[in-house]
Amino acid sequence: MTFRTKLLVIFTIAVVAAVGLVEWLAIDATRRAFEQMESHRVDALVAQFRKEFHRRGADIVRAVDGIAASDTAIKMAEAPDPSVHYGDAVPMAVARGLTLLELVADDGAIVSSAEWPARFGYKEDWLRERTDWESAGAFLRREELPDGMTLALVAVATAKSGDRKLYIVGGQQLDEGFLSTLVLPEGMRALLYRDLQPQFSPEQLLGPGPRGSALASFVSQVKAARAETTRTIGTETFHALPLKGYDGAPLGVLLIGSSRAELVRLEAAQRSYGIIAAAAGILMGIAMSAWATARITRPVQRLAYSAGKVAAGNWDTTVEESSGGEIGQLARAFNRMTHELVEQRDRLVQAERVAAWRELARRLAHELKNPLFPLQITVENMLRARDRSPEQFDEVFHEGAQTLLAELANLKQIIARFSDFAKMPAPQMQPVDFNAMAAETLRLFDAQFAQARVSPRLELDSRLRPVQADPEQLTRALRNLVVNAIDAMPQGGMLTVRTVALGAGVRLEVSDTGQGLTPEECARLFTPYYTTKTHGTGLGLAIVQSVVSDHHGRIAVESEPGKGTTFRIELG
Repeated sequence: MTFRTKLLVIFTIAVVAAVGLVEWLAIDATRRAFEQMESHRVDALVAQFRKEFHRRGADIVRAVDGIAASDTAIKMAEAPDPSVHYGDAVPMAVARGLTLLELVADDGAIVSSAEWPARFGYKEDWLRERTDWESAGAFLRREELPDGMTLALVAVATAKSGDRKLYIVGGQQLDEGFLSTLVLPEGMRALLYRDLQPQFSPEQLLGPGPRGSALASFVSQVKAARAETTRTIGTETFHALPLKGYDGAPLGVLLIGSSRAELVRLEAAQRSYGIIAAAAGILMGIAMSAWATARITRPVQRLAYSAGKVAAGNWDTTVEESSGGEIGQLARAFNRMTHELVEQRDRLVQAERVAAWRELARRLAHELKNPLFPLQITVENMLRARDRSPEQFDEVFHEGAQTLLAELANLKQIIARFSDFAKMPAPQMQPVDFNAMAAETLRLFDAQFAQARVSPRLELDSRLRPVQADPEQLTRALRNLVVNAIDAMPQGGMLTVRTVALGAGVRLEVSDTGQGLTPEECARLFTPYYTTKTHGTGLGLAIVQSVVSDHHGRIAVESEPGKGTTFRIELG
């Protein structure tokens, strides 16, 4: 990913994140404000309902108390005869504004009923469960009517005559008319569920608007909890208030619904504005990245390009120092660096050239001194034999000639090694089976293995595929590694040649159990003319490294004194 792309991504993410954060905060603040306002409206409506509930209850209590104090009720308490007072409840209820009124004798039998006149004589035993009905006030109760059950707000009073009393049970139904007395703000509605059946019945849910099936589970939850509960259903939030009877059992549920459509529309609008702002932010990010590219990335790109040229070997590269600030300082520092690199390179090349010639002279002197000394001795012996013993000269000459030829062949071999290293040819690539090459190379050393008491072992990866390489050069490199391993184990040991498949490439390992090398020796191991042996030219591993380098591979050594050495070559 380029620096320009990174800047674009960073600016875009920053702008979009900022816009998203602001939008989230705005939506959250709007939702909180809406919920707070909705809570206030619900609280106000609940307070209004309770006020109206208490007002109606107080009216019913006053009406029932007025009937209980009337002469008609007191006389009826003396002689509660249904045949005489059968129709008295209706005019009393009308006069007091009650829709429900029953006059009940102290034994629980109905004397007169305004809502169901035919129920005279029926028992209302629940009235005899307590004696302090006047302190109970108004309460909810299920009432049976000719057309079914209803929910009513009732009060109980007693008219007494001597030791006899008459129960006056009066009240009003909780129906649509009761809900119509509530003043509802826009976007809110009130529903009343009358719990008149064991199972939820939609017919008992009074009020305007839709009544989805989700309300059934909500009403059941409120009845089970017997506490105020709030739930959001669809785009509407409902606050439920359980309505209890005189014994605490839930007889109804008041549902106050508040529409969230306005909040949904507002949030949708805010999201739309947020998307527009984010799009604008992306465009701004592109513009800012383009500006930043012109001011920052172009000089940086020029520096990167110049650094690449330096890495490729062109150490004379410089960059323009026209920019100011940190980029200009970086350009000046880069130019100073390349100038110093050129100077150091020249000094290093000169020092390396001198060191190389010195090392070459030392190695040549060392290698040539060994065969020159026998040559000198042989020639001196031949001269002495000619002067002192002419009759033995032919014999001495014949032996000396053989010695001269052997040492000259040795000199020729030394010169050939140096010549081979100086003119390594370019590799001729072709598919090479490394498993076969490794096996064939080890077979060539069977005699040497037996003489040196070395046990060879092959660990070949069957997954290995042919790799493009020069088989002759790689075989030569492998032979050098095997020879080094044999020389490292003068007392014998184990030599392991291993191949490992690496994707499209191969790793070749040669391990021995010999004397091992120190870290300092490992660091100089591939230097031409350097050797840890008492004999040799020091070119074997240098040739191996040259072959691996020409194949664009890597070679590494892992060793520890006394624990052997492993050479690893990776190609591919």
